[in-house]
Amino acid sequence: MTDLLSGIRVLDLTNVLAGPYCAYQLALLGADVIKVEAPQGGDLARQLGASPKLNQAGMGASFLAQNAGKRSVVLDLKKEVDRERFLDLVASADALVENFRPGVMDRLGLGYERLKEVRPGLVYCAISGFGQTGPMRDNPAYDQIIQGLSGIMSITGTPETAPLRVGYPVADTLGGLVGAFAIAAALVKQRVSGEGAFLDVSMLECTLSALGWPVSNYLTAGVEPQPMGNENMTAAPSGAFRTGDGLLNIAANKQEQFVTLCQLIGRPELVSDPRFAERETRKRNRVALKGLIEEALAGASAAVWEEKLSRAGVPAGRVLTIPQVLDEKQVIERDMTTRFDGLPGLDRPLTVVRGGFMVDGAAPLPTRAPPVLGEHMDEIFADLPPRAKTRARA
Repeated sequence: MTDLLSGIRVLDLTNVLAGPYCAYQLALLGADVIKVEAPQGGDLARQLGASPKLNQAGMGASFLAQNAGKRSVVLDLKKEVDRERFLDLVASADALVENFRPGVMDRLGLGYERLKEVRPGLVYCAISGFGQTGPMRDNPAYDQIIQGLSGIMSITGTPETAPLRVGYPVADTLGGLVGAFAIAAALVKQRVSGEGAFLDVSMLECTLSALGWPVSNYLTAGVEPQPMGNENMTAAPSGAFRTGDGLLNIAANKQEQFVTLCQLIGRPELVSDPRFAERETRKRNRVALKGLIEEALAGASAAVWEEKLSRAGVPAGRVLTIPQVLDEKQVIERDMTTRFDGLPGLDRPLTVVRGGFMVDGAAPLPTRAPPVLGEHMDEIFADLPPRAKTRARA
């Protein structure tokens, strides 16, 4: 953990991925994240993942991925007594994140306006598929729905295979990152002025924002983005190339990188070939250029070429599997993962990944294993002052 958000309490009322991933980033930054779960099974992700045994135990692999460092309480927000206990918890909090459909918290009598009465200055973040307003606000939305609606699938794959889903829940993940970023920014305002904020995070809008380059090519240049497989529309040679053993990504996007590449693969004449002499001519003749480069790369493995090209300043990297990248020295040396022993329901140590940043040269790793449902009820509510006596917080 790091102490950047030390002293900040965040209530995490979220399920599955976008919301839990958001709150996980805040936990890694040092916030006290309290996961408020329904007593009937809690976060749905507790039942999701590749291990049926863990799913049955309520500790599914999908849950374990983004809930380390948090504490868990169970409250049935449909019951008056638990709503009152929840308001006591809100009075002690700085921020709250939820990813219910729009209107759910209001129907429970726990919407932003009500919670502001209990905790003036509260930062309230609502993550949803489409946002709190608009004709699609009430539509159910999972990651694949957003991928399709956002345009991502239309440009993923080759002209023959598109549209394709990106191989992981990218829209959910983007929604979580944007939510964490917005909460962190709003907490700065809270500390300066005492004012809170209502943050309306739309997964569709987060994904569209992240599609900045292809969207801009359409809006500004009038060019509708098309699927290009592993090719890069902005440059050539830039994509995945066959070698003597394995695929190698090469991004020789600058002229000097192209020149160096041609020299290193023993094909210096390509630099003066009129088809490849300039960026635009290389883009127009990318298929022919790729074939010539792959002929030269056939003499060695992707690992050998990666080392040789990278050392000379040409961006290059092998195409790895998940197990391979987790075994990379780069990942291991920078403490990208941490391990917990003795987790209930797990017959081996649990390893989780951290966020994609370091603080002052140190990796912010979670110090607490993902919680069992309701694990921290006693310790949290025992330390909670009555609402009427809760000190106003700046």
